[in-house]
Amino acid sequence: MRKKRSDRNYVLYQLTADDETYIGLTVAQGQAFLRSVKVRVQKHISRAKRENKDWSLYAFLRDNPEVQLQYEVIEVVRGRKNAYQREREIIAETNPSLNTF
Repeated sequence: MRKKRSDRNYVLYQLTADDETYIGLTVAQGQAFLRSVKVRVQKHISRAKRENKDWSLYAFLRDNPEVQLQYEVIEVVRGRKNAYQREREIIAETNPSLNTF
């Protein structure tokens, strides 16, 4: 019998607000890739309000509470290691303004 796959799909996404951008990664919930990103964005907003992290994205969200965030799926990658590697590549290529810690 064939072994069941244990790797998962990961969604690479881009947040855009005003002229600021952020590249992120989240686990895909089934085939609902855009919904997975929406849930992750909501979690970012919630954590920015609740936690006192000094990350660029969270500071931006706290300083601009009324900002309209737009998000889009960049690509879907199979496997955790490949996904994190691809995220680093995209960040290096695009140099998003809110990906600093």
